[in-house]
This record gives sequence, structure tokens and C-alpha cells, in this order.
Amino acid sequence: MMNSSVKILFMLILLMSTMITVSANSWLGAWMGLEINLLSFIPLMSDNNLMSTEASLKYFLIQALASTVFLFSVIFLMVNSFYLLSMNNFYLHTLILSALFMKSGAAPFHFWFPVVMQGLSWMNAIILMTWQKIAPFMLISYIIIKPMMLASAIFSSIIGAVGGLNQTSLFKLMAYSSINHLSWMLMAMMYSQSLWLMYFLFYSFLSMTLILMFYIFNISHINQLFNMNMKSKILKFMVFLNLLSLGGLPPFIGFMPKWMVIQLLTMNNQLFTMTVLIISALITLFFYLRICYTTFMFNYMETNWKINLQYNNLLLYFYWICSSFSIMGLFIISMMFMVL
Repeated sequence: MMNSSVKILFMLILLMSTMITVSANSWLGAWMGLEINLLSFIPLMSDNNLMSTEASLKYFLIQALASTVFLFSVIFLMVNSFYLLSMNNFYLHTLILSALFMKSGAAPFHFWFPVVMQGLSWMNAIILMTWQKIAPFMLISYIIIKPMMLASAIFSSIIGAVGGLNQTSLFKLMAYSSINHLSWMLMAMMYSQSLWLMYFLFYSFLSMTLILMFYIFNISHINQLFNMNMKSKILKFMVFLNLLSLGGLPPFIGFMPKWMVIQLLTMNNQLFTMTVLIISALITLFFYLRICYTTFMFNYMETNWKINLQYNNLLLYFYWICSSFSIMGLFIISMMFMVL
């Protein structure tokens, strides 16, 4: 286990590298930020066990491949613009976009994402699912190639929905859920810069709320949910309400960004894509509901003897606050709009 001061150092470098990429005014500056981001995240992934070492190696190889494609495409793009060569910029932009899709884990370049997630701890998993997507997505928003983004969004929605059906690992379940949410962000990005940022913020908040509970109780598989040693059944109930909120069930706050994306796609006559996204969201809701139903109704059990586990009360209080907003947020926002 690394020293905490070393982790803080690499975490600060990780944060600054994303800022470098987002604020870069050239493709080479953005590439430099991506490389610093990669080299600062790998030490955070390594926890001196075989699974994390394997995950960090796979992550390094995939990201290095994507960075190589990105760098060579950028160099060809600069040479083409300086020397007025006959090379078509469309193909170079397609290569850049493909490399960024691979870096963010969007389909059809998603193959590494669930495997790497399986070998991480929950804290590293939430970084990979949220913060590590900011830099690639900001760069994708600079190159909008609608046919390619449309195809990637449809593939991501289908793979994210179907891939999570037969999973027992919560890490892989969250990974496929992340791939599914990427499709909504890509479609929002095609028509509105502010909407995909808002969707990303909601997605990050809901993912962190859910993963915080998995981290507190050290849960990594679905069968561990059947007998969670929680202080109360209400706490267990809120875990699954947050799961349904992440899936976008209407009374909860997770439905709000999807609602806005559906409205945006309807206004732009993307009815087929909207239908595919909604069907895939319903499939994800199906396996979320299956987990909830099985845990509460079908295979619920309690032991007669109790184990007094040591909980971090500060984390639990923070979880209660986040869960309250996740569950009641849509009602609160609706009331605010009614008053205004």
C-alpha cells in the first residue's frame, strides 16, 4: 500500500493534467495533458495485488495505443495544414475521434473497460468512471462528426444494456452502466455543449452516491447484497432507490437529464436514435429491478446473531444527504420552478 502523501501527490497531478487538457489551445498540448493524466493514474491503480497490477497494465497498454493513434493523427493534421497536402482532414478527424472513444471507453472500443474495472478498488473505479472521462469528452466536443458519434452512441447503448444482463460482479455492472450512459452524453454533445456537461454532472453524482455505499460495506458482488450487514433496512432500501435513480426511473433525479436529452432529440428529429436509447435504458432498469426484487423479496435473509461492525459515521451522514437529493431532487427542482 502506498503512502497517503504519495497518493495525494499523484491525485493532484491527476487533477492538474485534466485541467491542462481542457485548457490547452493546441492538439499537442491536449496530448501532453492526456499523457500526464495516464502516468499519474497508474500509480493510484496499483494496490500491491495481482488484480490491480493486471488492471493497471491493461489500462496502460490500451491508453498508450490510443495516445499513439491520437498523436500521429494530430501530427499528420498539422503537417497537412502547414504544407497544404492533398490528404483529407475528414479521415484524420475520424482517427482522432476513434482514439478518444478508446480513451473514454465508448463502444465499439469498450472492450477494455469492464475488465479494467474488475481489478480496481471502488475509489479508483469512481475516478475511472467519472474524472477520467472529462478530458477525452472535452476533446470529442471539439470534433463533432455526426455519423460516427451517432453510430458510437447506438453501439454504446446496446452494448451497455445487453452486457450488464448476465453480470454478477458489481464492478462490471457499473462499467456497463457507464457505457450505456456514454451514449446519452454523446447524443447530447451533438446538439448542446451545456446539456452533456449537465448530464455528466448528474451521472457523476449518482455514481458516486451508489459507489460510496459499496465502498462503506465492502461489497463487490450481487450475492453480497442479499445479506448486507446494515444498521437499518431503510439504509438498504435507499441503496436500491439510488440504483433505480441511476437507471433513470421517473420519480428520481436520474430521470431529469434523460428527460432533457429525449426532448432535445425529439426537437432534432432523431426519433430512431431516441427509441434505441430509451429501449436500452429500459433494459438497464430491468436488471437493476431484478437485483432489487431478488434482494428484497425472493432471497432475503437475516442472521439471528448480529455482528457489530465499525462504520464511518461521517461517510454515512454524507451518504444520507446525497441519497436524499438523489431520491427527492426531482420533486425539489419541480417545486422551485413552480415557485419561480
